[in-house]
Amino acid sequence: MLTRRNILTGAALLGAAAVGRSALSAIPEPAYPTGPRTAVPRPPPNGRPFNPVVTLNGWSAPWTVNDGVKEFHLVAEPVVRQIAPGMRANLWGYNGQSPGPTLEAVEGDRVRIFVTNKLPEHTAVHWHGMVVPNGMDGVGGLTQPQIPPGKTFVYEFDLKRSGTFMYHPHADEMVQMAMGMMGLFIVHPRDIDEHRVDRDYAFLVNAYDIAPGASLPNVNTMTDFNIWSWNSRVFPGIDPLVAGLGERVRIRMGNLTMTNHPIHLHGHSFEVTGTDGGWVRESARWPEVTADIPVGAMRSVEFIADQPGDWAFHCHKSHHTMGPMGHDTATMIGVNQRALESRMIALVPEFMVMGEGGMADMGNMEMPLPANTLPMMTGSGPFGALEMGGMFTVFKVRAGLAPGDYGDPGWFTHPPGTVAREA
Repeated sequence: MLTRRNILTGAALLGAAAVGRSALSAIPEPAYPTGPRTAVPRPPPNGRPFNPVVTLNGWSAPWTVNDGVKEFHLVAEPVVRQIAPGMRANLWGYNGQSPGPTLEAVEGDRVRIFVTNKLPEHTAVHWHGMVVPNGMDGVGGLTQPQIPPGKTFVYEFDLKRSGTFMYHPHADEMVQMAMGMMGLFIVHPRDIDEHRVDRDYAFLVNAYDIAPGASLPNVNTMTDFNIWSWNSRVFPGIDPLVAGLGERVRIRMGNLTMTNHPIHLHGHSFEVTGTDGGWVRESARWPEVTADIPVGAMRSVEFIADQPGDWAFHCHKSHHTMGPMGHDTATMIGVNQRALESRMIALVPEFMVMGEGGMADMGNMEMPLPANTLPMMTGSGPFGALEMGGMFTVFKVRAGLAPGDYGDPGWFTHPPGTVAREA
């Protein structure tokens, strides 16, 4: 039986492909914006002004205004998400992607959200952290009937406070959230200058259990996940965060996995300025370099990007910055496997010994993998292999960066004498 740890063993990989490359090529490309952004998307003129967020590897939903009510439309449906180059997953989401599009509005707005169900089962939408009438809270069977397949329900309420929130099902949620159904809901302050920053990023932390060669998550998994992602993307498929030197940056993060995540930023210290319960008053803030995001919670951090360079930004649980893994392979450090290697190669020509000197080579070597499977560590940097995957990206601070420029500026050019070198 193939397990996630067997992906580390060359012999197990040979017959593991559950999805062939020809079948994979038939999967349609995701129908959502991709590639680096060059400017923050501006809100349309028929809504109240606000400073939009940039959703990491995502986008914000359009709206219309009808008799003073801001109207959105969410379509719950099966989607295909590119987890990283070389791997796509069959998920459930909203409006063609997982997570769904970010909803942005302004404190005091009245919103009307139409939800059309194109899933094979019923669903409902809960507005996590938001103050809404009880009948709009979105708990199927408790506060509303479930939304049957093919039907559209409407939610309508006033946005009573600004902050960082999210939406997700409270219907068969073990399945639906494990399949990727979630999204951000950002409520901006009524005063456009309140809590203002120069760059405002947002993403959701989520995780999947997808067997090597497969594309469908195992929704029965409770603890042993192998795809650790931000907005259903893993490094190197996660866009970098960029900022101009001296700019004030906010990063909003929400956690819908089954464990906490200590998110760590190199080169800077920050303050936690908001949760899904509201903004943190200035007298209650303190400096940190790591923000622990509990399960089912939001955290917003703010800081001045005052250190130029390419800074690592990642979860500090080491297994969460790696690709497909499990718990079933023995540690082989210090074990001489050469006698085994010669015998195995006679049976399985592609077999290779791994792990006796550590795991670095295992993540970076070119080894056969099932189609639609990520290696453990997949990134590369200006000095060689970046032994990271999963919940990792780079925060790039540059002098002279234009305020609206969100494109990747490339690798940092270090001043002479400032790079660690051989003694």
